[in-house]
Amino acid sequence: MEIKRDIYLDRLIRRERNGLIKIVTGVRLCGKSYLLLNLFHNYLLDKGVKEDHIIEIALDDRLKKAYREAAA
Repeated sequence: MEIKRDIYLDRLIRRERNGLIKIVTGVRLCGKSYLLLNLFHNYLLDKGVKEDHIIEIALDDRLKKAYREAAA
C-alpha cells in the first residue's frame, strides 16, 4: 500500500519554480525521503524531465561528505 502524501506533493509542485530552495523537515521515518525520491521524482519524469537531469545526493553517505560543507 502506498501513502500518496498528495498535500505535501502539491505544496512542492506549486512552489516548484519560485526560485527558492525547498526544505522538507519532519521527524525520523515520516516519509520525507519517500516524498522526494519517489513521489516528486516520478512527478518530474511524468512532466517530461529526463532522468539524467534529476540529481539526487544522499548527504548522509560518508562518500558524499564534501557536499555537506558550504562553499565559501
